[in-house]
Amino acid sequence: MFSGKKVLITAGPTYEPLDPVRFIGNHSTGKMGFALARKLAEEGAEVYLVAGPTALTLKHPLVHLTHVMTADEMYAACAQKAPETDLWIFAAAVADYKPKDTATSKIKKTDASFTIELVKNVDIAANLGKEKRTDQFAVGFALETDQELENARGKLHKKNLDMVVLNSLRDPGAGFKHDTNKITIVKANTVEGYNLKAKDEVAQDILESIKVEWACLQKK
Repeated sequence: MFSGKKVLITAGPTYEPLDPVRFIGNHSTGKMGFALARKLAEEGAEVYLVAGPTALTLKHPLVHLTHVMTADEMYAACAQKAPETDLWIFAAAVADYKPKDTATSKIKKTDASFTIELVKNVDIAANLGKEKRTDQFAVGFALETDQELENARGKLHKKNLDMVVLNSLRDPGAGFKHDTNKITIVKANTVEGYNLKAKDEVAQDILESIKVEWACLQKK
């Protein structure tokens, strides 16, 4: 199914700068997104991988890797490729907030406390979801600690996604900094739970689930 398709994937964290030295970020490594990109390329898809700061590399003739730093940069790169791609997979852990102002020089340590005003970042999946065509398929990721299924279902509808891959930080070996993952795939009418597996195997499970759901949607 994926041979000849064009796929947009986001991976890794975003870093939102406070000054030239410091940033707001998270612990994402990008491993899940890179595993998906590699598997899709192996199946013949042309992959546009937009990655935040990560130590990972991926060399494959069908993978076009774009490095970005911030959520705004990731959104700009995705918005450029989204109209021409068939499948979107939003696996990146995009920072929800960014500093309202970024200092042009290093902020010096002075007072005992320091206050930063934050503003909401762009919601990449939600913004692109407004323009998604019926022939396109979109997958989001949700990393939760509470009300996992409820929050995942909320993202499914609010962001016009066809599928959400849910991670819970309550599951040992899942989430950031692991070579393994334990997922639940949430669709409009079904919930599929999977055991803890290596991320390459998880990537294959996700792709198999996409195949089934996408084929069903195409028949409607």
